[in-house]
Amino acid sequence: MTDTPDQHLLDALRTTPARRYLSDRPIPDEILWDILDTATRGPSGGNRQSWGWVVVTDPETKQTIAPWYLEGWERAYGVRREELSTATAPVDQGLSPASFRATEHLARHLAEAPVWVFPVLRNAVGSTDPRLGASIYGAVQQLILAARAYGIGSALTSFHVGHEDEVRALLHLPEDATTMALVPLGYPARGRWAEPRRLPVEQVAHWGRWEAHRRRPSRA
Repeated sequence: MTDTPDQHLLDALRTTPARRYLSDRPIPDEILWDILDTATRGPSGGNRQSWGWVVVTDPETKQTIAPWYLEGWERAYGVRREELSTATAPVDQGLSPASFRATEHLARHLAEAPVWVFPVLRNAVGSTDPRLGASIYGAVQQLILAARAYGIGSALTSFHVGHEDEVRALLHLPEDATTMALVPLGYPARGRWAEPRRLPVEQVAHWGRWEAHRRRPSRA
């Protein structure tokens, strides 16, 4: 046991933002298999592993789903383009003008990403359990981090869900299964691996009870 962290691991954990400018450069099969294998090592509720990973590379399937994704984007954010794409966008929206442009770029160029991965959860259709995602999202984060290890960007997205039934039918999912996300994978076309901006830990960590904050201790 050691108190010394693996700095390479910490750097990767801290510098894996969503990458939305993705090139169409193919991802080698052996790398894709390694990424998927790493994802399946992620946490699973009760170790039931009631998941599946639908990997989409077929252009026709992408071209069918991409307009549904764009429709979801337009409905959620596109209608607020003028408001969110300017330097005076409200700071409490969580989407800076640069983030808005990147997210819109992905929405309009989603089909160009060489690989899509749909994390699929069984026994999920019709569920009202607010913690349902706990059974798969830890593994999805491992997928994203494994891609990062190969210099491959990704983003955890879900704008396709307005057409979930059509997507489920297109992917031939079991009747009890639903997609929990759409994760496009691709080598970054622009941007860099950097720490995303977040609120200070001092503001969001509550010690013992809500609103009980502490100052971060100084390092020796």
